[in-house]
Amino acid sequence: MNSTRVISDPEILGDTPVFVGTRVPVRILFEHLEAGDPLEVFLEDFPSVSRELAVQVLDDAKSHLEAF
Repeated sequence: MNSTRVISDPEILGDTPVFVGTRVPVRILFEHLEAGDPLEVFLEDFPSVSRELAVQVLDDAKSHLEAF
């Protein structure tokens, strides 16, 4: 799975989808949100992920789900 926002590469965390330009797994964002943390907490914990990138990934996920 590769896009301009998320990449999966066997050389990066064993093919785990991560935010482009980082080694931060995308699932961590969803885990934070599932735990009730606001987006700001995730961004503070992972400063290598920009707010814009996190919001774009959330928008992509929403769009993907709306397609069903």
